Amino acid sequence: MEHELIVAFISVATASEAECLAQALLAARLAACTNIISGVSSSYWWQGRVESAQEVLLVVKSRAALLNEITKCVTALHSYDMPEIIALPIAGGSADYLKWVSDETKQCSS
Repeated sequence: MEHELIVAFISVATASEAECLAQALLAARLAACTNIISGVSSSYWWQGRVESAQEVLLVVKSRAALLNEITKCVTALHSYDMPEIIALPIAGGSADYLKWVSDETKQCSS
């Protein structure tokens, strides 16, 4: 079951934006759990220059099969032109917790 689950990272401009995205993902059952981490210092290439910004990181626990839906939901609501939405497979963890993530997210029809 572990590789069927993901942790997604989404950087946003503000905590209120992160909360809005988190609530949308939870309401649609695209996430079992979200975490909002404030005070993230980001440095990145943008339009040929190195930029820096203070951001908030939204961490999402979900199913790999829901990543496309998560991406569509986040892109529709996100304030950035090109939001960071990346996901990593969950390689292992507490069996009870992983089962809970699976149970609390939308079942996939595929």
